Parts: sequence; C-alpha cells; structure tokens
Amino acid sequence: MNKESGKSYTLKEATLKLMQYCAYRDRSQKEVEEKLLEMRMIPAAREEIIIKLMQEGFLNEERFARSFVRGKFRIKKWGRYRITQELKLREISSPIIKLAMTEIEEADYKTTLYSLAENKLNLLTEPDRFKRKKKLSDYLIRKGYESSLVYEVTEDLISI
Repeated sequence: MNKESGKSYTLKEATLKLMQYCAYRDRSQKEVEEKLLEMRMIPAAREEIIIKLMQEGFLNEERFARSFVRGKFRIKKWGRYRITQELKLREISSPIIKLAMTEIEEADYKTTLYSLAENKLNLLTEPDRFKRKKKLSDYLIRKGYESSLVYEVTEDLISI
C-alpha cells in the first residue's frame, strides 16, 4: 500500500506538495493527475490545483514535452517514432508533440542513428550478412527510428 494512502491533505498542503513535485522535474498533466488521485483529492480540488499549477508555471505541457524529447533523444538515444509514442501515452496533444520534436536537429538525429548502428554492429557476432542486417534493423526500429532511415543506414554499413 502507498505511504500516502492514509493521509488526507488540505487544498493548501496538496498544492504545496504538487508544486514541489513539479519543481523537481517537468511533469505532464497526466502525471500530476495521477499524483492527485494517489493523494485521494476530490475532483474539484484536483481541477483547482492543476489550474493553479499552470497559472504559476509549475505545470507546462510544452515545456514538459520539449525536455522529454531532449532527454530521451540525447540520453537514451530514442528515435522520433518511439518518443512520439511515449508522449501520446502521457496524453500530450499532437500540436505540442510536433512543437517538441523541433528540439531534435536533423544532423544530430542522423549522426546519433549512425553511431548507434555502428556500436550495435560491433557487438553483433552473427557471421551471416543478412541475419546481421536483420538484427541491426530490428534493434534500430525498437529504438524508434523510422524504417526508411534504418534501411538506409543498414545498407550503408553492411554492403555487399
């Protein structure tokens, strides 16, 4: 059972707690709503707290989406497709996702894809060229890169 399930919060306490929660790192509105549900806040209070967090700049979907995109691309080296899917799971709207994806520079994207492919290729011990290509492609597609780019990179790196 969650450590917070027994405690009840006043509106002010809950607002302060959520301000700290959002100040720690950018959060999506869905994460904040889930936290408020965990805290067993009534719907009217949840709505009021979310509005206050937005007005005071603690909760900003675009800022969250942009930092999510930067982090997942630079640290986890995810591709656009996977990042987009993850943002949709967090109920971020399509226009905001589109805006956030501008955080990825095209040149950086291709450079990252190539270095990821080269690193994975060095780890593959498969002697059969076609199986190596398949394993490399599958890996890059799981990382969320577009199949057309993956095909281009694998053809480039594993040529006949």
